[in-house]
Amino acid sequence: MSFIEINNIWQEYGAHVVLERLNLQVKEGEFCSMVGASGCGKSTFLRLLLGQEAPSRGTILLDGKPLQAEPDRSRGVVFQRYSVFPHLSVLDNVTIGLELPNARLLGRLFGAGKREARERAVWMLQKVGLGQALDKYPAQLSGGMQQRLAIAQAFIMQPRVLLLDEPFGALDPGIRKDMHALLLQLWGETRMTVFMVTHDLSEGFNLGTRLLVFDKVRIDPHEPNAYGARITYDIPLNEARLAEMTHSQPDNVYALRS
Repeated sequence: MSFIEINNIWQEYGAHVVLERLNLQVKEGEFCSMVGASGCGKSTFLRLLLGQEAPSRGTILLDGKPLQAEPDRSRGVVFQRYSVFPHLSVLDNVTIGLELPNARLLGRLFGAGKREARERAVWMLQKVGLGQALDKYPAQLSGGMQQRLAIAQAFIMQPRVLLLDEPFGALDPGIRKDMHALLLQLWGETRMTVFMVTHDLSEGFNLGTRLLVFDKVRIDPHEPNAYGARITYDIPLNEARLAEMTHSQPDNVYALRS
């Protein structure tokens, strides 16, 4: 059984059809890069996977069960715009991700629980290269460092699915290369399932184990919104990398867990 199943998904907003007839099966641990022209529904598809929107038609299954209708801990997300809390320090930005789910009433942990959460957050921040910036605030960080912080926020939650929407689009080429290496390292250690939207075709080819191309097959010049985009190409990539990762750590699906 596939980890994620997309069954005949349509997404419509009134007469505007954004996605149509999407069918996809994804195994756990795959890295799916998604490319296509602007406005062809890639980010909409991410919102469906996140649970921010419900499909107009069709079903999305996670481990054989319908996807939860709202975001939960099984899905992490990183956007192009840095999704960090500007009023919190680097350490608190990551620690709060552990506090909120475990202290639903007050949103804060105390005593041993607080110490354990902060220790895990420090370990995660060291993992992404921010061990020397624990007490700084996001405004004091460079763009690359802010994106490292956003990635730490996502990984500390230990999601089974990671959703990336143009995560490196605003970074300089040199910094993007470093971020690619970091992402591949963390993905290799956790073996979580990744969906990444990118406009950089080479980025999609280099990072993914599958390249999903979104495009409109049918176009009506008189009614341009009458038809939606589909996945027109599903190209396997870097299969040796995926096979090596799968066989080298068969019993260690979430190695980042401490």
